Parts: sequence; structure tokens; C-alpha cells
Amino acid sequence: MLIIGEKLSIIAKRVREAMMKRDKAPIQEIARIQYENGAGMIDANIGPAEDGGEELMQWMVTTIQEAVPLPVCLDTTNYNAVEAGLKVHNNDYGRPMINSTSNDPERFPMLELAAKYNCDIIALTVGKGGLPADEHDRAAIAAEIMARAMEYGVPLENVYLDPLVLQIATTQDQALKVIKAIEVFKQLNDPPMKTVVGLSNVSNGCPKHVRPILNKYYFLMLLNAGLDAAIADPAEIKEAMEEKPLFDKVLNGEEIEDKEKMTVMKKTIDVILGNTLYAHSYLEM
Repeated sequence: MLIIGEKLSIIAKRVREAMMKRDKAPIQEIARIQYENGAGMIDANIGPAEDGGEELMQWMVTTIQEAVPLPVCLDTTNYNAVEAGLKVHNNDYGRPMINSTSNDPERFPMLELAAKYNCDIIALTVGKGGLPADEHDRAAIAAEIMARAMEYGVPLENVYLDPLVLQIATTQDQALKVIKAIEVFKQLNDPPMKTVVGLSNVSNGCPKHVRPILNKYYFLMLLNAGLDAAIADPAEIKEAMEEKPLFDKVLNGEEIEDKEKMTVMKKTIDVILGNTLYAHSYLEM
């Protein structure tokens, strides 16, 4: 399981300010914490970065790799910024990753970079036609992306299919469909395709105390379906893996000694599976 540390995103105020000031200390501190908690790669999300994106991505990649011996996931829609980051990436720490391509023609050029620099690439199973309705739509898009990757000369073992996790608060039915998509993706190829999710998307818009609970238990359900990688908080994943033996028992309908934890697990499983309607207060209901 590859955990791609999600904490270095321009969306976060502290990270954004550090990027703008080119202040290495906060960036490196966050990178080190994620490394210590088990991250195998660090996501560097600089946003669209239309102005100065090339220099910013190079600064982010070198700043991160000065602090931790990990590869970097270059997260931006700016083609030139991605290439600039790939040029300075220390491949001795592992192969870099591009986040991301998709079935949108505007994202196809990212495959050129993946082939040119022999790096991994995330492929979102979405296109210009809107969000996929279910696992079958996602699989159809995945098949098109796989064929295109081969046309561009990207080995399929370098491609991570992303079924696109959505907010459970607004699109509850999609939570189960993403789990099913992971299962379907594993049947598309032999050997099976690699899969990845942006995990915390599932809890976007949820109360602060609910978010880690949803993230952890959704991750474990995706893991059971065959998930290979997640862009996530490594600390949450560490907790999830510690709880996995108990969670699997509850998922299988067994009792555990900690009744309070069992109740939280059961309620979260029911929300993810769509057995009960999501509400911000679902744990109190």
C-alpha cells in the first residue's frame, strides 16, 4: 500500500503562505511528519499555478527532498510546471508521479510527460462529459485511458486508476460505487491495474470530528476491495491499519468487546453502504 501524503496543498493556509514566501521550514516540517507516519511519497499540490508555476514546483520538489528521502507526486494542471518539477526530481528516492491525466483531451499531454520521464501517473476516470454515474461508467473510461496510455508509450504498470471519490455529504450513493469500481478495475487486466484514491474527498463538508472516522473506515473498505494507493493523511492511515482487525470483524457482522467503537463502526459502514441516509449527526442518531 502506497500512502501519498496529502498535507502539502496550496489549499491549506499555512502551506500557501509558505509557498508564497518560499519559506522552507513549514514545508519541510510537514513533509517530515508525514514521512515519520509512514508516507511513501509526498504530494506537492501547487494548484493551477498559472504564473510562476515552473519555479514554484521546482522549489517544492527540492525543498521536500532536502527534508525526506521520498519521491514526490507533482500535483497541478500546469504542464510546464510538472515538467520543471520532473527535471529536478531526485529519482534515487524513487519514481515521481504526475497527478493527473483523465479522459479530458486537455489532460492528454500529461501522458507525454509520463512517457518521456518514465514516471507514474494518476488517471482520473472522468472526462468532459461530466461525472461517471457508476462503476460501469468508470470502467469504460478506464479502458479508454489504458488504450491511450499504450499509444503514448506509458507502461500500464505506471498508471494508477482513480475512480474519483466524491463527498458523501452530497453524493452518498457514489461511496459504494467507488468501492465497486476498485473491484472492477482489478478485473480489467492481468496483472491487475493499480488503483488510487484521493481519500479525504469522501469527508469534505462533514463536521471536523466526523472526518477522520469516515476517512479511516472508508479507506479500510477500499483496501478490502483491492486499493493500492491513497492520497491521504498518513497519521489517519496508521490509525486505520491498527483498527483493521476489529473493523473487519464488525464488517463481517461479528461482535467486539469495545461496544462504543463497534457502534461507531457499524453506523459508518451503514452510511457508506447506503443502508442509512447520511446526516452530519449520523453518529448521534
